[in-house]
Amino acid sequence: MTSGASGGVEEFDIVVIGAGISGIGAATYFRRELPGKSLTVLEGRDNIGGTWDLFRYPGIRSDSDLHTFGYEFKPWRHENAIADAPLILDYLRETVEENALAGLIRTGHRVQRAKWSSAESRWSLTVETTDHDTGAPITKTVKAGWVFAATGYYKYDEGYSPSFAGSADFEGVLVHPQHWPENLDYSGKKVVIIGSGATAVTMVPAMAKGPGAAGHVTMLQRTPTYIMPLPRVDRVALALTKLLGERLGYAATRFKNIWTEHFVVEGLRRFPKAGRAMVRRENIKRLGKGFDVDKHFNPPYAPWDQRLCAAPDGDFFDAIKSGDASVVTGSVARFSKRGVVLESGEELAADIIVTATGLSLQLFSGMPIEVDGRRIDVAETIAYRGTLLSGIPNWAMAIGYTTSSWTLKVSLLCRYFIDLVKHMDQHGYDTVVPVAAPGMTTRPVMDLQSGYAKRGEGVLPRQGSEKPWRTMMSYPEDAKALRGPVADGNLQFGTRAAVRPAGKEQAAHV
Repeated sequence: MTSGASGGVEEFDIVVIGAGISGIGAATYFRRELPGKSLTVLEGRDNIGGTWDLFRYPGIRSDSDLHTFGYEFKPWRHENAIADAPLILDYLRETVEENALAGLIRTGHRVQRAKWSSAESRWSLTVETTDHDTGAPITKTVKAGWVFAATGYYKYDEGYSPSFAGSADFEGVLVHPQHWPENLDYSGKKVVIIGSGATAVTMVPAMAKGPGAAGHVTMLQRTPTYIMPLPRVDRVALALTKLLGERLGYAATRFKNIWTEHFVVEGLRRFPKAGRAMVRRENIKRLGKGFDVDKHFNPPYAPWDQRLCAAPDGDFFDAIKSGDASVVTGSVARFSKRGVVLESGEELAADIIVTATGLSLQLFSGMPIEVDGRRIDVAETIAYRGTLLSGIPNWAMAIGYTTSSWTLKVSLLCRYFIDLVKHMDQHGYDTVVPVAAPGMTTRPVMDLQSGYAKRGEGVLPRQGSEKPWRTMMSYPEDAKALRGPVADGNLQFGTRAAVRPAGKEQAAHV
């Protein structure tokens, strides 16, 4: 099929929703491997880049190394393996340019609703955009044989911020990292950052050091987090690139890092006591024996029950050891005019309070999804091979790893999607829907105990206990499973002329 407008309706074989790192990668794969398919990428925001364009807080960077967080088809050229957002955005823009994707990506096109018709074997997407000439809002309909949702899993317009008593009394500046003011001046100011996840660990050294640094930065945490220093520059990667050349060196580095990370994660999970002791030794080495590591860096959970946080070149520990930053462990009782009052009665003075309290989870930007007139509750679906959803035809999602580089999983899902589409073309199918066995035992799709993961259980799909319904968080396992046979008894294929009534397919997974 070729794309085109007919009566105000455009049709495509594949619509990718989202032009962040997942959507740009997916569009590249699909254009290369499915050249006969018409394709477009709809991005609700006015810029590409997703997370890396949205977040503007000081120090915003990736916790994963860019040799695995980057695409397998495009080497990461910068010497910094742990990279700040501007470098990642440059990388994404280069990918768009090098693969001639600009003509496929439509920014300012927000998908508001998705409706599937079994009679047509098509999705009808309601898209809101603006008229280029007048700026007036307009609504379009875009039809698609397939939807590939690369929207991530959090709300772009709203971060998670618990209600703090007395917050209206605070006379300083209160800000959430997801909505960082463009010209916020914190130089010489007392800053309290509430939270201890990756965002807080990133912001502390960024705000405490360098030009325009804060007077002092305090990280206020209710619960400690595992924090490990990692080298910002991967010297082995540089040596491999010099020895083997750019592409072979990049491939070798990816292979090294994939397996190193796999063994580290598996080792920490299998031997949590040894893992805890190792992290503790490294923290003492960085902070000195006089620092109360057991109070501030000894979490009540095992390593990788929640994500570990990275400190490139130990910058977080350096900021604390120098006295430019400090960490306080305790619970917030209320805000006051001057700062934060803890349950212990201690008051932390602040000119600026940053609520680095996490994300609000949401799939597919919260859009309503209907199948033959029936509204789908995504939280009642079960993920098949981590990408398709039970009871929803011709719909794939891109959700990456939580214990490894996000993009590693997305690349595998894209390859499976391509193989599935080719399989359907070869056999004359235009519809596929996963059907789970009635009464299947399920659990949350995220195997983490982090606050955002627990909060998201009511909005994210479930996973089964056995393959292919189990969502694996191991690249080696996934690489084997997703490159195996495309079809099995859990997938129901069909053609437009022989589509089963939607009610039967929906009932199969409830």
